[in-house]
Amino acid sequence: MLKTYKYRLFTTKKQTTKLVQTLEECRWLYNHFLEERKTSWEQEKKSFNYHSQAVSIVKLKQDRQTLSDVHSQVLQNVAIRIDLAFKAFFRRVKAGEKTGYPRFKSKGCYDSITFPQTGFEITDNGLNLSKIGTLKIKLHRQPEGTIKTCTIRRSATGKWYVSFSCITEAKPLPKSDKAVGIDVGLTSFVTFSDGGKIDNPHFFRKDEKDLAKVQRKLSKAEKGSPERKKRRKAVAKVC
Repeated sequence: MLKTYKYRLFTTKKQTTKLVQTLEECRWLYNHFLEERKTSWEQEKKSFNYHSQAVSIVKLKQDRQTLSDVHSQVLQNVAIRIDLAFKAFFRRVKAGEKTGYPRFKSKGCYDSITFPQTGFEITDNGLNLSKIGTLKIKLHRQPEGTIKTCTIRRSATGKWYVSFSCITEAKPLPKSDKAVGIDVGLTSFVTFSDGGKIDNPHFFRKDEKDLAKVQRKLSKAEKGSPERKKRRKAVAKVC
């Protein structure tokens, strides 16, 4: 059974800079692999797979030394991501669905990195990440089972989170002869078969005016400007 645990991370200015630099190196590598596949097919009708691109990372480090500042398995995970993106693309083509060719990632749009199995450790001081350092983590409960991956993600508001994917044993709930039906509706959020109800909280309606206000400000900001970036973050906070 696969179970995911998510926690908030707290970073210093130096650690934030390092995380952003790591994301940008991974973004560069993702775009490089995408360009490599695209050009190779258009010019030579030759396709790449995960293995051929993963083994090329060693040589790429010689040409772009900043890649050496990123853990090797994090870089290999980038190759996995581009491979999965193309597999999903070809699956949609085969099924006759809307294809959506894999896109290049613009600056600031690559928001997560993954450590598969190694390169991270939960310690008494926090979460230790190879080549990044020890980050303070709000560990409100211990992850159970065997941790398979550790993914660091930057939210739209600039906060940092970590998700652990763990293999755990399934724990069946105790048997019970009590059962209740649930109906999700509009007038009430939930209506139970025993007559109980949960009122609709109308979260969106409460924030609708605030959202419209910040969206108007966003639309007036010049594209690519620091002000637009600031207002986009304001929209994300309301959402």
